Amino acid sequence: MQPIKGVKILIVDDEPNIVQFLELGLQNEGFEVFTAPDGFTAVTLAKQARPHIVILDVMMPGMDGFEVCRMLKKTEHVAIIMLTAKEEVEDRVKGLTLGADDYMVKPFSFEELLARIYARLRNQFPHLFAEVAYGPFRIDDRRKEIRYEDRVLELSPTEYELLSFLVVNHGLVLSKTVILDKVWGYDFRGEDNIVEVYIRSLRDKLNDKEHRIIRTLRGSGYRVDFG
Repeated sequence: MQPIKGVKILIVDDEPNIVQFLELGLQNEGFEVFTAPDGFTAVTLAKQARPHIVILDVMMPGMDGFEVCRMLKKTEHVAIIMLTAKEEVEDRVKGLTLGADDYMVKPFSFEELLARIYARLRNQFPHLFAEVAYGPFRIDDRRKEIRYEDRVLELSPTEYELLSFLVVNHGLVLSKTVILDKVWGYDFRGEDNIVEVYIRSLRDKLNDKEHRIIRTLRGSGYRVDFG
């Protein structure tokens, strides 16, 4: 991904090592980065800086990440990626209920965080993007159009969302649960084989007969590869 000018990111964490690591990495990617060591500072700073993305730790002294998320979502147009120390379903559900847009479990790779940041920007701030290239794919979110090797794919709205999610997160293994959460919503009550049905349709439209583009990792999920 090429840097997008003017994107502001607020990192909220009480662990200096994590803050320093993320701040340096995101600045190197061309983002304007702000940091806050606690929830109270974060709420005040968010009102001043108006970040596009907030990377928000759940466990902090004083005001925890859940309360910060609740307060920011009431007053700010912002995408929130919550950081949890362990994969607790209760924490995940609580964060999503309060308005969090994504979550990651520590420890995590910087590359995955970066992919999730771009996914949130594309979904919630599409005006920042023109047509964005990912390998042989070009995604134009304003027109809800995806090109593959200069061929416009005829996609339903759900197919567009699913393929966009897979492509933006290319190289990452995405489980059915994650796909259902991000494309159909965490409160989806249908059968999880809906993912398989849509993957099959996308493969047909990509002429991906040998599953070299959308790969199945048995027991783990799906991964898009470019070559």
